[in-house]
Amino acid sequence: MKLGVTIRNWGPTATPEFLNDCFAIADRSTLDAIWFNDHLGFPPDIEKNPMPIPPEMGNILDPLGFACYLASATSRISFGTGVLVLPYRPAIVTQKLLTTIQVLSGNRFLLGVGAGYLDEEFKALGVPKSQRGKLTDETINLLRESSANETIEANGQPFILKPKLNCPPIYIGGATEIAIPRAVRCGDGWMPMGTLPEDLAPSIQMLHKLAAEAGRKDLEVVAMKTLPLENPQAGIDMAQAYKDVGVTHLVHVQAYDSPGHFGEVVSQFDGEVRSKL
Repeated sequence: MKLGVTIRNWGPTATPEFLNDCFAIADRSTLDAIWFNDHLGFPPDIEKNPMPIPPEMGNILDPLGFACYLASATSRISFGTGVLVLPYRPAIVTQKLLTTIQVLSGNRFLLGVGAGYLDEEFKALGVPKSQRGKLTDETINLLRESSANETIEANGQPFILKPKLNCPPIYIGGATEIAIPRAVRCGDGWMPMGTLPEDLAPSIQMLHKLAAEAGRKDLEVVAMKTLPLENPQAGIDMAQAYKDVGVTHLVHVQAYDSPGHFGEVVSQFDGEVRSKL
């Protein structure tokens, strides 16, 4: 099982000095990846939103711009979005940014995607939320097509996209009943968030069953969850439980207040937890 941690591209820790120190720590580790978020901004009354979003997440750096910076600030570790909201950005612009990241990073990007949920972001963009599923599929289809052929057709216009995209693995996030069929249809895996191992097990079984019926295999499961690392054995036990139910990449989600604190989290997860798996 691969291991990753989240790194904050938002809030007071998202400064060049702070991030550079954290990037260096992650790149020196044996972690497989670091993961970051996507939002554009929040309405003034975000505290009323039913989703548990910290208001400071509204002070956020764009994830694809962030990834370009990461490409030059690291040399080994993979990095990706957990998740990129595909309907927020035009498909061709997204394709070009992903191509740029892949070229600059030596193909180290991991693309977790979602369809979005925050009404106010869709309204501010002028994008109908009712079209989010369609727009998500269209962007994924464009990424697949342009990674196979330099010439695509968009809005009736033949168009050459060079350099050709080395398509990153695409992990589908979102509600299980929607995300799993989409992962089987056009993804490389499923990306559940915050779900305990025992609750994931039947969904992972469903993923593999549907994949087998579709003639697909080896779909990954990238699970994001805060492990109880303050209790080392409990953290190890939970990580082992994720591995046992079929998670292929476990991402530990934790706040930190200094590069030193981030380093402690990485050291414990990448050392003590990894050694017991």
